[in-house]
Amino acid sequence: MRVPRPVFGDVNGNGGRRGRERAFLAVSFTALLGYLALFLLVRANRSVRADLATTIRFQRQDHPALARLMGAVSWFGFQPQNVLLPLSVIAGTWALRRRLESLFLVLAWASSFLSFVTKLLVRRPRPGNPLIRVVEADIHDTSFPSGHTLHYTAFWGFFSYVVVTRAGHPFWRWLTVAVVSSLTALVGPSRIYLGHHWLTDVLASYLLGTAYLLGLVALYRRVRDWLSFDANPDAVC
Repeated sequence: MRVPRPVFGDVNGNGGRRGRERAFLAVSFTALLGYLALFLLVRANRSVRADLATTIRFQRQDHPALARLMGAVSWFGFQPQNVLLPLSVIAGTWALRRRLESLFLVLAWASSFLSFVTKLLVRRPRPGNPLIRVVEADIHDTSFPSGHTLHYTAFWGFFSYVVVTRAGHPFWRWLTVAVVSSLTALVGPSRIYLGHHWLTDVLASYLLGTAYLLGLVALYRRVRDWLSFDANPDAVC
């Protein structure tokens, strides 16, 4: 017997699912508030001393192996790999007939547009103080926020979520989480160590990326449940 359409998140009659979605959205909103606070702090030019002190402290750890590691972590966020890798992931997901997941991966990739808009609004210069070391790189945009950090957090974070919830073998789930979480945790420090960003640039991107990621996960879960109910409307009684 066909029943009335349920409320989002209640497809399986599971209040815990709705609770998790509310938790996602609460953390997302909190992270967004933190990002806005940093945005205003940077616009008011009140973080310069702390940013400079942090970069100097990071760069005191001057070791060739550490420098290579920081460069390798940031490599994935430069062109052309920051375009080719997401395209490959989206195409592969589509080829595996995960249509919804591939579409949401496109939305996750669109988080880079937030970085582009914010850079236009803030127009913060890249680090150039004579007290710090700036590793040469093909960079032409402004500093706030860190596009690398936002991209790793939002896009690769959502990719990791898809693998964890959809991959069949535990090995692939754990491997994806280990690689993505390591790169995401290290990309912010790498941007500071290489002299490409300030501390507040990367902190803002972590917060904005987290807000975007958790909001997207909550939306994905609702759409997925909605489509699952439409495919089997008699499953709930």
